[in-house]
Amino acid sequence: MIPTYKPADFQKKFIENVKGNQTEDQYYEVAKEVIQAIRQEGDQALKRYVEKFDQFVPENWAVSEEEKKQAWEKVDQKTIDALQRAAKNIRSFHEKQLQSSRMMQSDDNIISGQLYRPIERVGIYVPGGTACYPSSVLMNAIPAVLAGVEEIIMVTPARNGEMIAPILSVAADIAGVSKVYKIGGIQAVAALAYGTESIPSVDKIVGPGNAYVAAAKALVYGDVGIDMIAGPSEVAIIADDSADPSFVAADLIAQAEHDTVARACLFTTSEQLIEATALEVKQQCDILPRKEIAEAALTNQGALVLCEDLDEAFELSNQFAPEHLEIHLDDALSYLGKVKNAGSVFLGHFTPEPLGDYYAGPNHVLPTSGTARFSSGLSVDDFIKKTTFIYYTKDALKQASEDIITIANEEALIGHARAVEKRINK
Repeated sequence: MIPTYKPADFQKKFIENVKGNQTEDQYYEVAKEVIQAIRQEGDQALKRYVEKFDQFVPENWAVSEEEKKQAWEKVDQKTIDALQRAAKNIRSFHEKQLQSSRMMQSDDNIISGQLYRPIERVGIYVPGGTACYPSSVLMNAIPAVLAGVEEIIMVTPARNGEMIAPILSVAADIAGVSKVYKIGGIQAVAALAYGTESIPSVDKIVGPGNAYVAAAKALVYGDVGIDMIAGPSEVAIIADDSADPSFVAADLIAQAEHDTVARACLFTTSEQLIEATALEVKQQCDILPRKEIAEAALTNQGALVLCEDLDEAFELSNQFAPEHLEIHLDDALSYLGKVKNAGSVFLGHFTPEPLGDYYAGPNHVLPTSGTARFSSGLSVDDFIKKTTFIYYTKDALKQASEDIITIANEEALIGHARAVEKRINK
């Protein structure tokens, strides 16, 4: 089911041909039409496309206080307690990312520094169709709350014609979301980006979605900020003879059940582990509710790679730059320095990737499709603007003026030079 590759063949299929945004043109064409219409017509176009794609239009876009109350009654206490404990861990981790504005004074004549200010209004997109993810609500909203964002607007499609999934409403309350609107898809991204009569515009949009949502986010970027363009989910596992093949197989399957294009790869020095893992994958898939999805992903996007040594395994992983990297080695922490490119790292035999998805605290919104080579997972910083400032007295400017004027003249920007000369000659 899951094919075996030589390192060179893996590089050709999974590294050289899989980088960056993989969203196809067809999604952009649809997204462009919807965005343009909503931008021009507001609520009128919004209702039209919601009815077209969802076959209904909610009576009220916003989730009411009564609906929130009903949602808490519909979610069992065990689940609520689990979400609250997860939220506590996420807050604890992200609190340590907070920074303060700072001022640096080299002498009495020169002051410089940096202001840290939260983005004023943020939109969070949360899928809510056949599957819903309360963990995504927590992961996207909690860092924004900690950053000091004044207003957090969440959008997610309604179910059964009127209500959103109750667990998403509860998660939004736990995370500190300001307002929830019953809308999803391209139309939700467009409404957040440009605003309508019913839905306010935001300054930045974060959160996962399908290929249409990814295309919409790419198209509105520049008018608003976005977190990233997410591709298929990924896991890479580096392992040797110390690894338990049932653990490795379970973790490959956990990633593969996301989507038929999810990527799940094992880099190992052990031929025996490859054989045992392949057998475990088949056995575990046979009893998986999402068997067809997982099998398709593992067959088409999965890989078992036999490496000459661990150095080659880490080199392949760094080239792949996976969203999630698991290190199934004894004394796994000692190998952390070998990791150059990965969204998040899971160390040791008892640190499966779902621990990061739901509970441990680090964010699960992570770079995919090789973008971990140059980008990072969601953090408090994504909801902060950094504004630098400087102050010079006349004497300080005079001391620097010759250098400034020299550089300005070299760039043929005479007006720049004169802006300095006017002051020192005054």
